[in-house]
Amino acid sequence: MDSIVVTGNGALSGAIPIAGAKNTCLKLMCAALLGDEPLTLTNVPNLSDVKTLTSLLESLGCEVASLQNGHAMVLSASEVTNRVAHYDIVRKLRASFNVLGPLIGRCGEAVVSLPGGCAIGARKVDLHLDALRAMGADITLEEGYVHASAPRGLKGAEIAFPFVSVGATENTMCAAVLAKGTTVLKNAAREPDTVALADCLRAMGADIEGAGTDEVVIRGVDRLHGTTHRVIADRIELGTYMIAPAIAGGSVELIGGERRLVGALADKLEEAGIEVADSVRGLTVRRGNAPVKSVDVTTAPFPGFPTDLQAQMMALMCTAEGTSVLEETIFENRFMHAPELIRMGAEIDVHGGHATVTGVDQLKGAPVMATDLRASVSLILAGLAAEGETVVSRVYHLDRGYERLEDKLRSVGALVERVRAE
Repeated sequence: MDSIVVTGNGALSGAIPIAGAKNTCLKLMCAALLGDEPLTLTNVPNLSDVKTLTSLLESLGCEVASLQNGHAMVLSASEVTNRVAHYDIVRKLRASFNVLGPLIGRCGEAVVSLPGGCAIGARKVDLHLDALRAMGADITLEEGYVHASAPRGLKGAEIAFPFVSVGATENTMCAAVLAKGTTVLKNAAREPDTVALADCLRAMGADIEGAGTDEVVIRGVDRLHGTTHRVIADRIELGTYMIAPAIAGGSVELIGGERRLVGALADKLEEAGIEVADSVRGLTVRRGNAPVKSVDVTTAPFPGFPTDLQAQMMALMCTAEGTSVLEETIFENRFMHAPELIRMGAEIDVHGGHATVTGVDQLKGAPVMATDLRASVSLILAGLAAEGETVVSRVYHLDRGYERLEDKLRSVGALVERVRAE
């Protein structure tokens, strides 16, 4: 397997372009199944997850054409020739489960593999299935597959989610756009990715109100048409590269970045003594000579602090002045990067969903192992501030969520190299 070698090299300087949002793009791709006319997506991130979902959509009969070196695609589902999403593909990418809503919404039936657990927690799909049942779907579980049927079509319903779920909100929204009557989603996810999906569905002819609030109203329509839609900037990639100059020092402009996407992170960075300012092209993050101050962080659904930036923030707190407490409220098992950071000299004490981090004067380079996508990049960030060489193994996770990471970091002065497996 490939590894990433990082050598601490001091302050960063320059600009990094932010790619299209992976999570947004994947859900937009699934939405292409809802219409019989082409959906064209631009600002597409060139990632392995996008390729995996492309394979699944093609297996369902969707034609996918890649344009602009993979940064645009045309998806045409004029005919859905297969309604079975097999385990061999769904197990590789949890977002694949979000073909369920479009398939049953348009075709009245779907057989979709359960995605199973993952390294950061069980992430059950009960909310997805309960919402579809409320809309009249007959759902059974057989040998690891969800069998969903609504031969007479889905019907609008009022659905109150017991807790906020991005995936369930988006899957239900897609199912509801072609349902008969009005569907009301209460305690809905407010993430920018969810708002972007609603924007795309509206451009395709859907009737949706309230996206970005905790109550979304969807009035069913007879059909959707094609459109062209631009994928928004990836707020997790943006947040990751905002933390890079905070931990290494220097000043970096994030091209295409918007504070509204990462407001909770920007607030915490400023509390820690990091400057975050709007620029003509995006956002600029600058760290002066003063030490970073410790800050406490609690993950929460948007607009709270993203769970997908918790690992990166922990890396920053490892070198901050004082002691910080990071509380993870979204996923269990999401502190698996902590033992690897400890190998680099960090002082971290984990108890359940809380991690207490006492800053140290200097991290030391060490061989470490990535356990998931965000843990991978947190170790690379830590390597930027470490003395000597850090070797991060099992970095195949990175290619799922970061496009050209080594190139982007090198462009601002970091010493980062990928070592290819022989």
